[in-house]
Amino acid sequence: MDSTPQDPVIEVTDLRRVYGDGFEAVRGITFSVAHAEIFALLGTNGAGKTSTVELLEGLAAPAGGRVKVLGHDPFAERAAVRPRTGVMLQEGGFPSDLTVAETVRMWAGCTSGARPGAQALERVGLTGRTGVRIKQLSGGERRRLDLALALLGDPEVLFLDEPTTGLDAEGRRDTWELVRSLRDTGTTVLLTTHYLEEAEDLADRLAILHEGRIAVSGTPAEVTADRPASISFRLPEGYFPGDLPPLAQLGCCAHEFSGRDVRLSTRELQRSATGVLAWAERAGVELHGLDMRSASLEEAFLEIAGERGAAA
Repeated sequence: MDSTPQDPVIEVTDLRRVYGDGFEAVRGITFSVAHAEIFALLGTNGAGKTSTVELLEGLAAPAGGRVKVLGHDPFAERAAVRPRTGVMLQEGGFPSDLTVAETVRMWAGCTSGARPGAQALERVGLTGRTGVRIKQLSGGERRRLDLALALLGDPEVLFLDEPTTGLDAEGRRDTWELVRSLRDTGTTVLLTTHYLEEAEDLADRLAILHEGRIAVSGTPAEVTADRPASISFRLPEGYFPGDLPPLAQLGCCAHEFSGRDVRLSTRELQRSATGVLAWAERAGVELHGLDMRSASLEEAFLEIAGERGAAA
């Protein structure tokens, strides 16, 4: 039975994947993705991201648990799911001697209800490269072609595996805007990425996998909420960390000192920042390299990886 807009578009329950040698790559994970939501699946190397996404795409059957995409089992009911999904793999693997136009025509012939190829190429900025052979494209251009082919069938669900690898900063930002526009017009997007800034900027919600399990999930703000903010600066010549007010008075929970370089951790950023700046004002000094920021997704990710690594 198809899902309704109120149902999760992707529903994963206690999912497991075991390879032939007995290695359990996915160890009972549960999450869901709503209609017109961007969901990022992150993880350390070998965390189980690819193994999970392959199950969602219907490329293999799970060893346990359940997967539903658009209300169907993507493996057992592949014919009901595949025409409604788009997949962008890490590497397209298209024949290198074909031109861009020939590749699009070939892929369109395998895609149900394919949109005009020129339209798909325009969306990713490849209109002027139709006569170029695949082997002559840059790495970034190949990634854009991979995305164009994933969009040919105007999919309801789009799987993006490392979509901006090889793109320069401008290409990455353009891809982000395209993904947002797809979400805003009703497409559900599940992406994997090694760029934590990308996940933090794009994802409505995310899950971080480690060793086949979900370590943490939620909105980017929820994932970083329990982690401290930071204030860093360099004291002027003649001043040392001991000249600062007591750190407890500033509301700091941890600190790092290296000569005159100071990094403070705090769960009360406004209070701590006000205290540091008030001290600098009273002392009549300038704090060089002053930087104040809330916890980032990168810090949360590294903390999770570090905690699990220390426990191993």
